[in-house]
Amino acid sequence: MASHTLLFHPSNKTATVPTGALIVDALREAGLEVGQPCGGQGRCGRCAVVVESGTIRRRSTIRLSAADLEAGYALACQSVVEGDAAIFVPEQEQVERRLVTDRSVSKVAVPFPYDPVRDQTVRAFALDLEAPTLDDATDDLGRVERALALQGIRNPDVPLPLLRELGDRLRRGNWRVSAVVETDNWRQPDGPPRLIDLGPGRRDVPLERLLPEPPGDGPPGRLYGIAIDIGTTTVSVFLVDLQTGEALDTAAEYNGQIARGEDVISRIIFAGKNNGLGELTQQVRGTVNELLSRLTQRAHVDPLQIYKATVTGNTTMTHLFLGLPPASIRLAPYIPAVNRPLPLLAAEVGLNIHPRAAVDCLPGVASYVGADITAGVLASGMAESDALTMFIDVGTNGEMALGNRDWLVTCACSAGPAFEGAGVVCGMRATRGAIEEVWINSHSHEPTYRVIGGTAPRGVCGSGLIALTAELFITGVVDKGGKFKMDLGTPRLREGAHGPEYVVAWAAETAHGRDIVVTKVDIDNLMRAKAAIYAGFSVLAQSVGVNLGDVERLLIGGSFGKYINVEKAVQLGLLPDMPWDRFHFLGNTSVMGAYMALLSREARARVTAIAGKMTYIELSADNTFYDAFTSALFLPHTDLSRFPTVAALEGNGRNS
Repeated sequence: MASHTLLFHPSNKTATVPTGALIVDALREAGLEVGQPCGGQGRCGRCAVVVESGTIRRRSTIRLSAADLEAGYALACQSVVEGDAAIFVPEQEQVERRLVTDRSVSKVAVPFPYDPVRDQTVRAFALDLEAPTLDDATDDLGRVERALALQGIRNPDVPLPLLRELGDRLRRGNWRVSAVVETDNWRQPDGPPRLIDLGPGRRDVPLERLLPEPPGDGPPGRLYGIAIDIGTTTVSVFLVDLQTGEALDTAAEYNGQIARGEDVISRIIFAGKNNGLGELTQQVRGTVNELLSRLTQRAHVDPLQIYKATVTGNTTMTHLFLGLPPASIRLAPYIPAVNRPLPLLAAEVGLNIHPRAAVDCLPGVASYVGADITAGVLASGMAESDALTMFIDVGTNGEMALGNRDWLVTCACSAGPAFEGAGVVCGMRATRGAIEEVWINSHSHEPTYRVIGGTAPRGVCGSGLIALTAELFITGVVDKGGKFKMDLGTPRLREGAHGPEYVVAWAAETAHGRDIVVTKVDIDNLMRAKAAIYAGFSVLAQSVGVNLGDVERLLIGGSFGKYINVEKAVQLGLLPDMPWDRFHFLGNTSVMGAYMALLSREARARVTAIAGKMTYIELSADNTFYDAFTSALFLPHTDLSRFPTVAALEGNGRNS
């Protein structure tokens, strides 16, 4: 049998193998390794290499797009050597995520060229006032107004608490002060600017250095703001320098309300009992304040220097944050107390920042489409694009929008907490120790998994559950209805405390010494969640006469959506079966939209325009959604023609 020499770049190592050997065999011969989490079945794509020259026959291209093939990619575990070849081996992927409760994985970029004078509504002005004399008996406020007028700020609104302290502050500062002003009064859109704070300066500090200096050269010093996203499961906060636009630090934590319900409906019900509303309001504000404390301590920022906050969240979360009764949200005809709250003061909502800081809750659209979606659409840019775009925020609630710069329609559905790892027997958040990806051998039914942080596993997060369920289906461990095939002869399948289950990791492998399993109940919960999402965007498209195949871009927001495996999500029936290059994962677009609105008056105006443009489709208005939901309660769907790539897998005997 003929033998062939393969040269591997960039290591310049070689191997000689016979005709018919796999590239992966040649790699081992050369002392090189590539990842094969799926056991060499050609389904994970982790062993992709680039054939630079030579004769290689690809037995399978299921994980490769047309563009990949044109670029020379081949799966090392599925490609046969038929001649000499030169092959490039990409650097092997290293995957590690930080804890969700700690800093973000990468630095957040300022979303646009930022000019605080042009873009910002909160500004500081150094004022050098003339001391009163017998010849100039102008009152204290008049002197401040006169100095501000020279800076273009006329007839400011001055709150009574600040007016009470005005004279003392001017005299302590020896008539040199720094004034923090909200130049655009969001509480009164056509009203006057608002004086937030007045701090004494120092005569030994040059006037031009009075404002940019940190505390110690005289408050108010630098100006800071916060962007807050109140998710049903997770609250995220950005601490932002309003003079540079830079997000200094970010933090996230579980929403404290989870103790009183994992979804919005259960929280609405709890809010109607006794002091339930007050308790839920206190819990979410407590979560935000805990994150604020963490951020300000890490950045060495005085909380009283935070003069502005923008807040996003679904409609229920916004109501609970503001202490508004949410009962009408879940009762026909599903009308909230308010979709566009007026900005409030921090003292009014219990935030531990400057008490007169403006807290601006961004506008929502309807009971189940809130500011998290309008902010997400802003951050995604779809409202400025000509392309027909579907935007989906995947989380406890499935909210989505369809359209372009000319029109937008939107709807929402309840998905439940399965995507967040909640409500799952061995579920957990996507933190260190969570199984985030799974591959199952179609012959032995043995799993291979990847754990965040590379440690021993502690549980399965949402993305891991999606991957696991898709693998169980594709390899024939569960049927289209999500039922385990208990007669496969593997010890991984057994009857557990919660019914039939599959053992993902034995106790000896785990961090806590207990088996990690997925149960029939877990799979049922996930199937209901994915069915709700798929039915939602299917009905939304149908309502405006759009075929899903005509959607040019599918944007997926939400922190969870950032980690979805497209192939597995399609196999599950969560996402539509379309070319992969149409999918774009954007991360937490809600908090990014809040960040943009915090920085820019123009971005804040755009999010208001987006809310005004959106047409809301109420899915419960007829049986269309229920019928679509029922049809999607199978893997991947009752109509397999909607999922041709999954049908091809079944046709190849992958699920038999």
